[in-house]
Amino acid sequence: MARRGPKLGLMARFHAWAHRNLPTRDIFESNRWLKPFAHRILHSSLWRMTRRSVPRGVALGMFTGILIPMGQIPASAVLALPLRANVPAAALTTFFTNPFTTPFLLVLYYKVGTWVLQFFGTTAAEANTAVADAGWLHWLANDVGLPTAIGMAICAVVGGVLGYVVAAVGWRLWIAGKWRRRTHERAER
Repeated sequence: MARRGPKLGLMARFHAWAHRNLPTRDIFESNRWLKPFAHRILHSSLWRMTRRSVPRGVALGMFTGILIPMGQIPASAVLALPLRANVPAAALTTFFTNPFTTPFLLVLYYKVGTWVLQFFGTTAAEANTAVADAGWLHWLANDVGLPTAIGMAICAVVGGVLGYVVAAVGWRLWIAGKWRRRTHERAER
């Protein structure tokens, strides 16, 4: 059997996949529906990897990935515009919630929501009777579950904050490593 090429590492394969599948500026430029907004969508700060835009994008992706059950990528891309967040980072981070992680996350949301409701001295049953005739709140309390909705909102905020902090610290460590390598290379000359 002949080898077709060298095996790529996990990160190299992920980078290649992301490069193939993430939306590019050219896609937005050629879309006729986006022409009126092209000047805003194609602004370079939304696509350039900087120390400020990437953590914003990661935080936004975590927030929308957790809080919005469907259409997470378009929502994060649209919200990236006024927040000046990196669009690819926001879109890529929404993949944190996927069919494999969603069941575990739903259990986490329920546990967090139940804990918060008990912390404030109420239970889900009391909350259900309090909003029995409130329209969509009734649907939310009975079908989706008030503890799950509360837990989801709390986890979205906490996930966004943690995503921002981890991305900002990771960016700083990456730059510090580059400076150390550069200093080491100059010292060897």
